[in-house]
Amino acid sequence: MIPVMILLAMALALDPASASRFAQLALKCVRQEYPNKLDHVMNGGQEVLSPKTLHPSFYGCYDWHSCVHGHWMLARLLRKFPDLPEAAKIREVLDENLAPDRIKIEVAYFDQPNRKSFERTYGWAWLLELSAELQGTKWGEQLQPLADRVVKAFNDFLPKQTYPIRTGVHPNTAFGLSLALDYARARHDDKLQALIDERARTYFGKDRDVPLSWEPGGEDFLSPALAEAALMAKVLRPADFRRWFSRFLPAPLKLAPAIVSDRTDPKIVHLDGLNLSRADALYALSAALGNPKLSRLADRHAEATLPHIASGSYEGEHWLATFAVHMLDTREAR
Repeated sequence: MIPVMILLAMALALDPASASRFAQLALKCVRQEYPNKLDHVMNGGQEVLSPKTLHPSFYGCYDWHSCVHGHWMLARLLRKFPDLPEAAKIREVLDENLAPDRIKIEVAYFDQPNRKSFERTYGWAWLLELSAELQGTKWGEQLQPLADRVVKAFNDFLPKQTYPIRTGVHPNTAFGLSLALDYARARHDDKLQALIDERARTYFGKDRDVPLSWEPGGEDFLSPALAEAALMAKVLRPADFRRWFSRFLPAPLKLAPAIVSDRTDPKIVHLDGLNLSRADALYALSAALGNPKLSRLADRHAEATLPHIASGSYEGEHWLATFAVHMLDTREAR
């Protein structure tokens, strides 16, 4: 376990030392097949297969989407800190898990019967975030067939999704659109970008008086309100966003970090993720609105969870570091 005081020292900065510690967490689990929570509809007895057989690229980290974003974090840290002590191991993992023969099997999985809702849209979005991060590398080229398949899934699904999903867990529409928009912009995919822009405006453009006092739910790792606001900050022009936000959340934004009572419980520990994703959104909103109070509120949320990412419990350790790295990136970019 990483000592708490070390994590506290690195709390609000991503430097080589903290990057190394985060990388260690991901490297520990991206090749760990069990325990595993499959999202797998079986079409027959022949599909009673192991996680690694079904998903040779993304079989670790407890579930498919966590393994995908664990790879994103490793790729991100490698790009930012190419001299990390873990750099060789990261390259080895990317070489192994993103090999063309493995990606081919991942693509084929999407094309099998009863796969339309597989990892929709959270896992899809993180796959595109990974693809955007690997742009210009051999790993990005190898991953591209799966990214293309996921883009097709978004293009097929979003026009059919009449209503957004406003939950605090994986199916949240705003969070998925936000990550997918990162990919569309990085890859200059005008079609996907236009679709996300239209869907965001249609789903959320008329929202007002968000019931923020209802949050959080007991297993949330996303804030429905803040995820939506962070998306709209990306989609709308600055003046339009300020007008939209004044209707969406007219009262002063007051939030206390979520209390996490049991970090060995796989659902309760989601609330650590909520503190990190709230902080991520608050840093983005602080920049969009020119409001430093939101950054201070974000700091309090980040500080409530960063000391507990390496808790010794796999329930949180298999995924929380990704949210921490993404959040610290957003803080740095303000």
